[in-house]
Amino acid sequence: MGSFTITHWIVVALVVLVLFGRGKISETMGDFGKGIKSFRKGMAEEDRPTPPPAPPSQIAPPAVGQDSAAKAPESREA
Repeated sequence: MGSFTITHWIVVALVVLVLFGRGKISETMGDFGKGIKSFRKGMAEEDRPTPPPAPPSQIAPPAVGQDSAAKAPESREA
């Protein structure tokens, strides 16, 4: 009772074929193959060393004495 015979496997295969059809099974297996290929490509990209980041470009120091609070006050008419 615990082991499956070839007859059991044939019945299971026929039921799967009837439920899903030939086209659906081949489409599913094709998608499975694409997924494996994509996974392998991702693993290969992960193994590649990443180039060191570019050094930051020189930033001009802020001009001394030009503060936003030091602007000339606007004249208000009362």
